[in-house]
Amino acid sequence: MSKNLDTIIFDLGGVLIDWNPEYVFRKVFADESEMHFFFREICTPEWNAQQDAGRPLAEATNWLLEQHPEYEAEIRSYYGRWEEMLGGAFDGTVRILEQLHQMGRHRLYALTNWSHETFPVAQKHFSFLQLFEGIVVSGEEKLAKPDPRIYHTLLDRYAVRPQNAAFIDDNEHNIAVAREIGLHAIHFQSPELLEEALLELGVLE
Repeated sequence: MSKNLDTIIFDLGGVLIDWNPEYVFRKVFADESEMHFFFREICTPEWNAQQDAGRPLAEATNWLLEQHPEYEAEIRSYYGRWEEMLGGAFDGTVRILEQLHQMGRHRLYALTNWSHETFPVAQKHFSFLQLFEGIVVSGEEKLAKPDPRIYHTLLDRYAVRPQNAAFIDDNEHNIAVAREIGLHAIHFQSPELLEEALLELGVLE
């Protein structure tokens, strides 16, 4: 298997980059239960996913303000303080990426669900993103994982054969679709387990 793998595709959030809105809203809400209500009923994961799929941030914010004017300050904080939601890099995974880059045996790409408006902020913060030959950002494509079309966007754009590529993601739904497409998919749980998986594939030595 290792002889056939020539490409490694990384997810970013949850694999290389620590992003969590709680870093902001634990400061905004004195009551943790109210914070959880806010994420469950107002700034929901489903709402955020629409920005990852290309909806403009201003449009998304204004829509919520119409629905929940009593939470205006909190809603505006979501993107107004978005940069504070970046908790840093997962150093162990970054070291693996850097090792792969130094070895020079595999093409390195990223496939990420991310708003096209906030992704430049991440690029400013994380210099290791320059190690990728290409990055497919869902907000730019107006498609998001686990839609199979965004996987094919990367494969087609960079002439990657799925059977020759390993895909790393922390989301089980994204992993399941990757396997259906024919990618060697690794469900990310920790840098240590990722290293073990890449050793088994013969990607690392």
